[in-house]
Amino acid sequence: MELARATNRSVRLRNRSALLTKLFLDGPLTRQDLVRSTGLSQPAVSNVVADMIDEGLVAEAGAAESDGGRPSMLLRIAPRFAFVIGVDVGETRVRVELFDFAMTLLASVEYPLDPARTEPDLVAGHVLAGIGAVTGQAGVTPGDVLGVGIGVSGVVEQGTEAVVHAQALGWDRVPLERLIGAGTDLPLHIDNGAKTLGQAEMWFGAGRGARHAVFALVGSGVGASVVTNGATYRGASSSAGEWGHTTLVYGGRVCRCGARGCLEAYVGAEAIIDRYREARRGRPVPGEDEESQIAALVAAAETSATARRVLEDTAGYLGAGVANLINLFNPERVVLGGWAAMALGDLLPAVREAAGRQALRQPYEQASIELCRLGVDAVALGAATLPIARFLTEGGVRR
Repeated sequence: MELARATNRSVRLRNRSALLTKLFLDGPLTRQDLVRSTGLSQPAVSNVVADMIDEGLVAEAGAAESDGGRPSMLLRIAPRFAFVIGVDVGETRVRVELFDFAMTLLASVEYPLDPARTEPDLVAGHVLAGIGAVTGQAGVTPGDVLGVGIGVSGVVEQGTEAVVHAQALGWDRVPLERLIGAGTDLPLHIDNGAKTLGQAEMWFGAGRGARHAVFALVGSGVGASVVTNGATYRGASSSAGEWGHTTLVYGGRVCRCGARGCLEAYVGAEAIIDRYREARRGRPVPGEDEESQIAALVAAAETSATARRVLEDTAGYLGAGVANLINLFNPERVVLGGWAAMALGDLLPAVREAAGRQALRQPYEQASIELCRLGVDAVALGAATLPIARFLTEGGVRR
């Protein structure tokens, strides 16, 4: 008897998970849409949906268009059922954003970071301050927050507590989850920023509909998220996707990780600025920070042959890096994101051309290369989906 009850509970949770996931990603939908798309029976869908409406998790969203007869009601995830927080721990700033359950942005705050001062305690303090700031701005109580997702540079070692290894930041086995958890009781979910960007683009952006894709994050540093058969590939210890530290030029420029010739040493924002400074014979690049300096480079290219050559070289290096991704993973799509990729978006045709010269013809012809659609907020948005992904997998049961 107990086994039968446990089996029934397991089936019901699995059905809830399937229906919730479909509504979250593709809603609003009718009950009949859910029957067709999940393969569940009409009674099963009706019973589970009724329960979720009673719980306030699902809401009716008006009548679907009808060619005659009784119109069907559309269903959607209830936007105010819960709230989630997404955090982008970059190398130049910490961005904290609050979303409702429909992923509408309700509040946002940023804290600048000095690249020379990225101590873990300082970063954890900014995250905690940001949580308080965005919940205060939106008038949301901590009890209404499902969880906090955090995207961070470096390798995130998952375990009982997430530990971060980020050589470029000088972080070695930093217990980031413990540091942040000391100041909040909210559930924390920490992952690499490229992986959270990839999840956001898979769910809401340029990756929708793809089963095999690579999402490249180009900012101060460089990383990637590899999605194969719809799931993020993590490797043995979740370090898969460190694309920026693959070798582009053997014995080449010194990378921040200590090695030579890494892709990041050529196409990361810091490296692009360094190459431009060298091309200017040591003269400083105008601008107070990396973002303004990259903007100055792009603007100068309209009149300066030196700036144009730096950008042409950057497109070539980036295209070669993309070709490596195509040859290794045979993706349907390669999506370039991150603030530096967006700032250099006009280089996309040149990047495609360079990738075509370096990649094998057949996999290159099958792959599209495009910019991300979610802009510079993609890392924080993707981080906010981490607690939601857990919630959907568990059938919409809050722990």
